Amino acid sequence: MADLSGLNFDEKGLIPAIVQDSRTRAVLMVAYMNREALEKTIAGPDVWFFSRSRNELWHKGATSGNYLKVREVRADCDGDALLVLADPLGPACHTGNETCFFEEPLASKGEIPANAEVLDELYKIIEQRKREKPEGSYTTKLFEDGAPRIAQKVVEEAGEVVIAAVAQDGGNTTEEVADLLYHTLVLLAAIDVDPADVWAELAKRRK
Repeated sequence: MADLSGLNFDEKGLIPAIVQDSRTRAVLMVAYMNREALEKTIAGPDVWFFSRSRNELWHKGATSGNYLKVREVRADCDGDALLVLADPLGPACHTGNETCFFEEPLASKGEIPANAEVLDELYKIIEQRKREKPEGSYTTKLFEDGAPRIAQKVVEEAGEVVIAAVAQDGGNTTEEVADLLYHTLVLLAAIDVDPADVWAELAKRRK
């Protein structure tokens, strides 16, 4: 068992825990843990909390099926807050939203720049299209055409990237790379390969 002696539980024996999606890094929810809930979370595989309203241990997902599969637990520099990285199995919020932070921002100082996390968000949408196959969706049509056709599209898009790059057309290259990444993610979904495995392979090569 991990050493919890450096943690500062409050006078009620609780410590706040921020839960973050391990893939997209989106903040999913904030709740409290007592020592037992933290020990159960560290033991895994699910995240546990302490419900202040019910005054009892709370196994997240036990009722809804929307479990949080723990990946990592960290304490902050003062030992008075926790960060839990987890894989959500369904919406984290009781409202049915993926995150509890779905309301309009109280303050906004301009658009937040996009980063590589958008790939994981896009893959989730692609997986949803694969499951639900909504009519009229281009992604649905790709899945219906099958992996060989999707693979052909990846090759076509790679060619478009090369043509745009050789022409030193930055704007068109950006668009073509976006098309290539999208079709590559669809191909991964078609053959049941998780992008996380690709990221892990890249991380291994970096070392």
